[in-house]
Amino acid sequence: MTDASQLPGAMPNAYQPGKGDLEPAELALAERRRRLLGPSYRLFYETPVHLVRGEGVWLYDPAGNAYLDTYNNVASVGHCHPHVVAATARQSAIFSSHTRYLHDGVLSYAEKLLSYFPPELSHVMFTCTGSEANDLAFRIATAHTGGTGFIVTENAYHGVTSAIAAMSPSLGRGVDLGTHVRTIPAPDPLRLPGDLGAAFAAGVQAAIDDLVRRGIKPAALIVDTVFSSDGVFTDPLGFLAPAVAAIRGAGGLFIADEVQPGFGRTGGAMWGFERHGVLPDMVSLGKPMGNGYPVAGLVLQPRVIEAFGAKARYFNTFGGNAVAAATAMAVMEVIENEGLMQNAAKVGAAFRAGLEALATRNPALGPIRAAGLFLGAEIVADGNPLLPDAARTARVVNHMRSARVLISSTGPRGNVLKIRPPLVFSLANVDHFLDRLEKALNA
Repeated sequence: MTDASQLPGAMPNAYQPGKGDLEPAELALAERRRRLLGPSYRLFYETPVHLVRGEGVWLYDPAGNAYLDTYNNVASVGHCHPHVVAATARQSAIFSSHTRYLHDGVLSYAEKLLSYFPPELSHVMFTCTGSEANDLAFRIATAHTGGTGFIVTENAYHGVTSAIAAMSPSLGRGVDLGTHVRTIPAPDPLRLPGDLGAAFAAGVQAAIDDLVRRGIKPAALIVDTVFSSDGVFTDPLGFLAPAVAAIRGAGGLFIADEVQPGFGRTGGAMWGFERHGVLPDMVSLGKPMGNGYPVAGLVLQPRVIEAFGAKARYFNTFGGNAVAAATAMAVMEVIENEGLMQNAAKVGAAFRAGLEALATRNPALGPIRAAGLFLGAEIVADGNPLLPDAARTARVVNHMRSARVLISSTGPRGNVLKIRPPLVFSLANVDHFLDRLEKALNA
């Protein structure tokens, strides 16, 4: 059997068939999954977790063991939140169909959602997934600009459609990048010293120049606004602005991918782009929007849809259907009523401080980067922030899994702990996490 770690696009924290410490029942389940779903799917951890129930920040296996979820940003307001579940069930029992009928649910939700955006971003188009939202942004950008060139960071992930996989280098060497795509260094302050904004913008400008030299007109710069797949880069505030100016100077658009950082996760604002004082042309949304129900969307300035709208109709059977709208509205109500953006700011600050304190006691824990409840912590060798230690990172992740705390790793060097718990995470949950992480680092 092929070693999964040698497959193109293999995850550094993936289960390898025949390895791990699975009980017979779970081993049979993993083999059944492989046989039925095929070889492209991956499972997390050397020993995968079998989960059957979720509640708040906790996930449970068949034996009733509780796992602290500090990774899953899909259930952003907590697993199986009763208000969201009730809204989904209530609308499912009344009406659920495609989206070519008049229905006020989607309009009420659109008004609620757009109220959190600058007034220039006044249109929203609904999809089912973030990949679809970014695919739609790709189509609109090419229609608006007449260009085809796209600029992404070196380890970006934006989705799995054919067009968007071609601009998602984190999918691995088995997925070719498009000839119209240019990659630029991530805004890593360790590797782009000096003025980070100027250095990142210089990368964008170099990509623009190369596209133009080859007769390719730039269409857009698209970034995840916390650069989560690149290793989580959040500071200094405002460093994105020069890069946005560069792409606009070349006649291109700026697309803010908020699928991961959006909906209050960064604490100080609803959207990651707000931290940088920039106004995107389009903003893609997904994952946390429905707390587990498949709903996503693209928010945009009306002027960028004019050329696309004049030539093409847009229809999505399930995007923005009545159940999706009711579910997404309930998620927004929970964020508002439970003060979850404020909680992300308060608990996230304590989380960052706790990690930084732990780093003073353990040299393997390197630079900490965070915005609210989106955190990245580097694992390094010999206390040197420029010596990434991917092997130790994998051991830490799997030790945490054994201690029933779920995280993963990210970044091109596989050495950044990626931490993004549900927004209902508490200070007690932070203490629980830090205790388990210290033991993992010392193990």
